[in-house]
Amino acid sequence: MTDKIIYLDHNATTPVDQRVLEVMLPYFTEIYGNAASIDHEYGYQAKNAVDKAREQIAKAINAQPDEIIFTSGATESDNIAIFGVAEKYEHRGKHIITCVTEHKAVLDCCKRLESKGYGITYLPVDQFGKVDIAELKKAIKPETILISIMAANNEIGTIAPLTEIGAIAKQHKILFHSDAAQAVGHIPIDVQKMNIDLLSISGHKIYGPKGIGALYRRKSNPRVFLSPVIYGGGHEKGVRSGTLNVPAIVGMGVAIDLASKGMKPEAIRLQKLVSTMQMLLQEVIPGISLNGHPTERLPHNLNITIPGIESKALIVQLKNVAIAAGSACTTTNVEPSHVIMALGFGEERAHTSIRISVGRATTEKDIIDASNYLIDAITSISKLATFS
Repeated sequence: MTDKIIYLDHNATTPVDQRVLEVMLPYFTEIYGNAASIDHEYGYQAKNAVDKAREQIAKAINAQPDEIIFTSGATESDNIAIFGVAEKYEHRGKHIITCVTEHKAVLDCCKRLESKGYGITYLPVDQFGKVDIAELKKAIKPETILISIMAANNEIGTIAPLTEIGAIAKQHKILFHSDAAQAVGHIPIDVQKMNIDLLSISGHKIYGPKGIGALYRRKSNPRVFLSPVIYGGGHEKGVRSGTLNVPAIVGMGVAIDLASKGMKPEAIRLQKLVSTMQMLLQEVIPGISLNGHPTERLPHNLNITIPGIESKALIVQLKNVAIAAGSACTTTNVEPSHVIMALGFGEERAHTSIRISVGRATTEKDIIDASNYLIDAITSISKLATFS
């Protein structure tokens, strides 16, 4: 074993890839111009760098560069997509369809719209975290303007049937938004084949910097119109005003390019590591069960329930492994995971589930060591429970 802390929380965030950092650095101190000030060489160089990043991001999802709007992250992208559509298309209707296991960035936007008189349908999921396509069809109303379903769940890793959902949305002339923060760079996403009209992307989930993201907005067939959420100088086609974070944008472009090029072999490697860890734990700890779909899931995600072991207590006991008890974005919330609860197994399962997510630097030795640490911690907690 090793004394280092083994990082297995890549669904929460990823370290910046050294190759990404090296490309970013000159844009802090050398090429530091404002991309909107192109009257001189400094600004022109910054604009060129931003344009290249747009091209890299667009290529990764089969979009056009001018369909990419830079934001501070997927949360802001979700807000712009949902509020932007709600306001711009209010004349057509005030009904939105989403899912109970969405990220809070989507759910809280929808709750806010409900308080303003919008109707929101929250689709349930099955025991694997998948929406029922038949239920989606039934939920559609003449006044439905938007369907928002995340590409891959941030807690349990379940991948949504995006192509089927996109086809339904297209057929009914309803806009389709997907929060793809966990998906882009990890699984194939094609906005054309999937008929996605709006897509939220985050830089720090793909070994890019934090505080940068993007929103894909379809420009034709149909052309998507958005009311701005942030007002100011009219940057990003008037949708998202504010001086562009050039170093972060450059980093996100490089990160998504690297992730896309290495996606297939990396997915195979990570899936093998996840399977190994699941097997090692199940061989020793009785009753462990998987949360999420057994096959249609992110290759680097493992969410398991360990009966009788409180996840928070387990994490406190672990000194050499970094894992999560639930979504990292809701760590101040003591309530059980809304995602695990939605699977229909009850509150106890939600309190005894952990999320493990491997990454680019994770080795087989890390998996073996981390499994042993987990087994020791679980055994220790079980003994304490027996004597208490």
